[in-house]
Amino acid sequence: MSDYTPDEFVNVDETAGNGWKAETTPYERVRHVIAQTYTSIPAADIAEDALTSPKTARKHLKALADEGFAVTSAGEHGRMTYRRSPESLVVEQAVDILEHASTDELVTRIGEMRDQLNNYRAKYGVNSPEELAVERTNQMFAESESDHQNIDSETVQEWQMLRRNLAFTNAALSIANAERFVDDDLHSMETFSPNLSLFE
Repeated sequence: MSDYTPDEFVNVDETAGNGWKAETTPYERVRHVIAQTYTSIPAADIAEDALTSPKTARKHLKALADEGFAVTSAGEHGRMTYRRSPESLVVEQAVDILEHASTDELVTRIGEMRDQLNNYRAKYGVNSPEELAVERTNQMFAESESDHQNIDSETVQEWQMLRRNLAFTNAALSIANAERFVDDDLHSMETFSPNLSLFE
């Protein structure tokens, strides 16, 4: 029989949290929490998850908002709330895509996804997954046979995912093209820079 009492058992979550706290700065923890926050919540909630004080969390959240990583909005009783900015998420996903695909591959994949979207529209006779969801709901209420009787929630989710992936891939291609033009411009400026003294 064990001699341990309940109070002597180690709290695994607390132990892991203490390790995380010891190995990271408050800024890093706040950034980690807000990176996974997609609905607006108060600084106090973020502070609790980030193992820091609300005052410290607000300071770092302001910095993250200034950087464009977080966005703010007015919550209940005028309290500021915070969430991950959509722009930072798009850039993060686009950069990740660029690490695994060339621009030629992106162009090919974009064409394939556009064809898939057109197939969805042609097959179900609607222009978006949201319209498809409405169609499905109407069918359920009508309880009648129709040309779209096989519409299910999985199809709606797949269509939404495809549309989202197309948006991220388009963003990745845009960033790749922008970087190429910037690199070309910088190279031109470097080539031209020795002659700038002529205008001084």
